[in-house]
Amino acid sequence: MPGQTAPHDSGPGVDRDAAAAPRPVHERSAADAGRPRRDRSWPPAPDPLPFPVIDNHCHLDFADGDEHLDVDEHIERARAVGVDAMITIGSDREAAHWTADLLAREPRLRGGVAVHPNEAALHARGTDHEGREMIPLDEAIAEIDRLVRGPGMVVVGETGLDWFRTSRKDERARTAQLDAFRAHIALAKETGLPLQIHDRDAHRDVLEVLDADGAPERTVLHCFSGDAEFARACVDRGFYLSFAGTATFKNAENLRAALAEVGIGRVMVETDAPFLTPAPYRGRPNSSYLIPLTMAQIAESTGTELEAACRAVRATTREVYGWPAA
Repeated sequence: MPGQTAPHDSGPGVDRDAAAAPRPVHERSAADAGRPRRDRSWPPAPDPLPFPVIDNHCHLDFADGDEHLDVDEHIERARAVGVDAMITIGSDREAAHWTADLLAREPRLRGGVAVHPNEAALHARGTDHEGREMIPLDEAIAEIDRLVRGPGMVVVGETGLDWFRTSRKDERARTAQLDAFRAHIALAKETGLPLQIHDRDAHRDVLEVLDADGAPERTVLHCFSGDAEFARACVDRGFYLSFAGTATFKNAENLRAALAEVGIGRVMVETDAPFLTPAPYRGRPNSSYLIPLTMAQIAESTGTELEAACRAVRATTREVYGWPAA
């Protein structure tokens, strides 16, 4: 999820109707990137992929679009274009409980939970952006420890560091992010699960923490945002790089250079939906069915034929998460 945190508009006790997936607990803002109103219509479906891939990071807890899609619709649209599996991430307290509830009833999905770095700062402060009380950070992490051991959970994440929204002068917030990051690293190693990392304007510090604490065996840089040099540093450490729709953006030469540097071998694909919709639909609602647009860019930038790129990305994703079985 991008650096912004979402309104906490529902508590952990979300819809428990066993007949249907729980309703999303968040809704993406109608404004985007300084524009008072963005286009909220759903983009058309791209051509299907020649071989199926997995969206290894999306946020089904977020609603978006002029017409909200339910979980079944997200899954069906994705499968129609060759995205046959999705990993949904709950990265605040409400979303984590929502994700655990969804996975307990939805065998077609897998997921992960964590305290997002920007949420860690709010837990340390004690209130959210609307002034509502937040539980202490250690209690929030204890909830994650319990939830991530539940059915359908395949990853600890997203955790990490976000220096874009945290001032260098805010020592309490920065300390909270570092403490939370280290706690999630330890949790991933204890449970044997992969770790998904949120890294925004914090490349050097992320590597320093991972080097100092010891990275989990399977460590993923979610929504990779670095350059070729950082990509090489990550891959040389055995990490995996997951690319979102940002790789298609006109100003993302650094991401395309990173793909060219490391090749297809340790690369995965994601949406981070409903955010980061690939070009030419940037700013509009995002969903797993738009992954073919990002896969085309990954194939081009790594110099790989599209079907071969899809096969490689799928194999890597299964290697990391142990799912799906075939």
